[in-house]
Amino acid sequence: MNKLFPSAKAALDGVVADGQLLAVGGFGLCGIPEALIEALKDSGVKNLTCISNNAGVDGFGLGKLLETRQVKKMIASYVGENKEFERQFLAGELELEFTPQGTLAEKLRAGGAGIPAFFTKTGVGTVIAEGKELREFDGETYVMERSLVPDVALVKADVADKAGNLRFNLTARNFNPAAATAGKVCIVEVEKVVEVGELAPDDIHLPGIYVHRIVLNATPEKRIEKRTLTEKKGA
Repeated sequence: MNKLFPSAKAALDGVVADGQLLAVGGFGLCGIPEALIEALKDSGVKNLTCISNNAGVDGFGLGKLLETRQVKKMIASYVGENKEFERQFLAGELELEFTPQGTLAEKLRAGGAGIPAFFTKTGVGTVIAEGKELREFDGETYVMERSLVPDVALVKADVADKAGNLRFNLTARNFNPAAATAGKVCIVEVEKVVEVGELAPDDIHLPGIYVHRIVLNATPEKRIEKRTLTEKKGA
C-alpha cells in the first residue's frame, strides 16, 4: 500500500470531517505538523474537538484554527500563549477540558494500548476530579480518567520510510508517538522520506503499522519560542 501522498491537502482528503475528535502532536511550537494544520484550516471542516498539549499561538499552529472558528473544544494542558484562545474561552465561545500534562499523555498512551480507563492521584480534591469516579487503593484516593481515541491523529516526525516507520528528532518527539498510536487514522508530516530498509531497526521510534498516510514537508517554518524578560528599574 502506498502511504506517501503528494500534499498535505491530499493526505487529509477523505479522512477529516466536521465534528471529529483530533489529536495533534507537538509541545509548544516544537514538533507540530505545520503543513497538516494549514491544510486542515483550508479544508473548512468545523466543530472539531482538538487534543493537544497546548493551543498554538496567535496566527500559528492550532492558533490558525481558532481564528477561523473551526475548533469548538480543546482538550489541553496549557493555553497561556494564545490571546484569541483566552478571548473565546472567556466569552463562552470555546469549550475547554483542562487536563494535567501527565494525565493527558497517559490518556493518549492508554487509548493506543486499548485501555479504556485508568486511575491516577493527579487532580484528586480539585476541579479536575469533579464528576469523575473516585476509588481507594491502599488507603489512597484515586480518580478515574477515560482514555482518548481520536478519529484522526496529525503527527510530525523527522524521517519516515515508505512503509511508515518513523524517526523523531530529539525533543520534537514529545506527544507525537502517543498521538500516533491513539488515532484511528494517523497522518504524518515528515522532513525526509527514505526507502524501506534505510532506517536501522534501532533507529525506528514508531513502527509503520500505526501510520496510514505520509506527506513530505522538507522546509517547515519551525518557529522558535524565546524567553523574554522585563528589566526591573534599578537592577
